[in-house]
Parts: sequence; C-alpha cells; structure tokens
Amino acid sequence: MYNEEISKIKKELETVFNDINTKEALENIRQEYMGKNGSITELGSKIREVANEDKKAFGMSVNELKNIFNENYEKISEALEEQEINEKLNKEAIDVSLPGTKIEVGSAHPLERIIESLENLLMSMGYDVVEGPEVEKDLYNFELLNLPKGHPARDAQDTFYIKGDEYLLRSQTSPVQVREMLRCEGKEPIRIICPGKTYRRDEDDATHSHEFTQMEGLLVDKNITLGDLKGTFEEVAKMLFGESRETRFRPSFYPFTEPSVEMDISCFNCNGKGCSLCKGTGWITVGGAGMVNPIVLKNCGYDPSIWNGFAFGFGLERLAMLKYGISDIRTFYVNHDIRTLKEFDRREY
Repeated sequence: MYNEEISKIKKELETVFNDINTKEALENIRQEYMGKNGSITELGSKIREVANEDKKAFGMSVNELKNIFNENYEKISEALEEQEINEKLNKEAIDVSLPGTKIEVGSAHPLERIIESLENLLMSMGYDVVEGPEVEKDLYNFELLNLPKGHPARDAQDTFYIKGDEYLLRSQTSPVQVREMLRCEGKEPIRIICPGKTYRRDEDDATHSHEFTQMEGLLVDKNITLGDLKGTFEEVAKMLFGESRETRFRPSFYPFTEPSVEMDISCFNCNGKGCSLCKGTGWITVGGAGMVNPIVLKNCGYDPSIWNGFAFGFGLERLAMLKYGISDIRTFYVNHDIRTLKEFDRREY
C-alpha cells in the first residue's frame, strides 16, 4: 500500500538535487527527506503497519531510498566544499613573486660569546666545565684557600654574608676548585674551568658592579711548571684578541697561589706603542694566576710533595669590555636589544 509513496519519493530524488548550489539549500533538502520529520524517515517508521510477509520488501525499498539520498547528498556536499575552497583560494591568492617576511633571529649576548669561546678552547685542551653553588660556606670560599678569619685579604673582597659569618654569596669561583679537589681526595689529576656569577660589595658605576662573572681554571698534576701556565694563557689571549697578541707575567700576590702573577696582553688598540686604553704602558692586565699554594693543596687533601699545579682567573665582563669596546659594565645587564647585540658580530677578531 506504500508502493506509490515509495515511487513518488524515488522520482523526486532524481531531480531534487539538480538546483542545489549552497550548503544551506542542501541542509534544507536533508531535513525535508532525512530529518526527524522527513518523508523518508516517516516512511521508515511505518514498517510496523506493514504485514509481516511484506516487511522485508518494504524495508529493502526504504533502505534503497536512503542509499539514493545519501549518495546524492555526499556527491553534492563534496562539490560544494570544493567550490568553497576554490573561491577562497581565488580571493586569498598569494603572489609568490613577493619577497618573504624577514624573520629576525637571535644574537648572542657578549658575555655568552666570551664564555662559549673560552669553554670551547679550554675543553679542547682537556678541561672539564664544573659548576658550584652561589651561596657558599666561608670554609670553601676563604679558609681552605689560605684566607683564615682575620686575614687582611678578606677586606679587599668585601663579602656579602648571609647568616653570621658561616654562609655568604661567593666572592669568587675558587670554591668550585676546592670542592673538586676534596671530591678527588688527593688521588687523581684535575683539569677544570668554573664559570659563574660572583658577588662583592662594590659601587655600581661604569666599571664596577656588585655582581659580576668570573671564569677560573685549575690544573693539578705532577711536574707542572709556570711555563705550562704561560702556554695556556697565550692560547687564550690569541683566541680572544688575535694571533698577534703578546703576553707577559708580572709578579703579584694571592694567598692561594705561590708564586702569583698578573697576566698581561700587548695592547690591541695601539700595538704596544702606548695609548689611553693601556694608560701609556703598551700592556693591558686581563687576569690573575699562579702556581697553587702548597698550603691549599694540603688543605684539600693533596700531598704537595707529589702534586702541584696552577690556577688562573678572569673577570669576564672585563674581557668582554676589552674585546668589544664596551665602556660601561652596565651594558651587560640593561641592554638586550637584538639590534645592539648584533653589533658584536662585527667586532670579532
């Protein structure tokens, strides 16, 4: 009794999709035939009224209508989707002949440049990079380095104490060397560098800061001489300031080294003739060094009759100021404009 209705819907489906050209119109057709009250949906719900012997044929006919509808629906839906994409591409066409947007890349901070250069050089010479705490014990920062309480050299460092006189902000990276020697228990050679922040009470001006960066090195082995230290320093000086740099040692004093030296390089601004940068001397001091004091070796578990070595230290802000022509130490902490940082690319030796 539903054959006429089935035939009618089937005939409608042959033409109903012909004039569909929008997604809204397609959705209206779906609601008309397959929606909750759609003609195909309602026809399918009448299967309960069909005689049992006709249910199978009726169900097959309804499913055929659904298949016809779905096939046409999917076909038109895909066509409309493709049409929409093409229209969007036409409206948003890209002119591939136009130059691309330039993406700015980062540039290394001058302190990072110095640290990376020194680390790469010294690691190639067998040194390991070791770090330690910035909040340190007086024992490691002073006492084991031959600066007992009351030693006048402590006044020159003007330390930030945190809790009484036991804990402090380290005034040098030398405590890292002490910790490494204690860890090795006087049984093995040591070859380390220790870069890091250090702190001293100081005026903040163009050449001084209460917070600054050091890199110290320590080599402990057998039969080490001052000549080994000189050779290491020459490699550092030439890498940072050019192959033509000359170096020299001048006698100095540090409680943790004996003998102690100041490390100088020939002035790269006047080539040793004398200028305002080198104060007319032709030489610039860039760090301190010396042979490790036997007392320090003994304090840290090494027998000074068997072991010896050297230590050296650089203020990295000073090295960067010299290398890149920076006149104000505050530049390292307040100016991070990428345009300024890129200027240092042109100041490499």
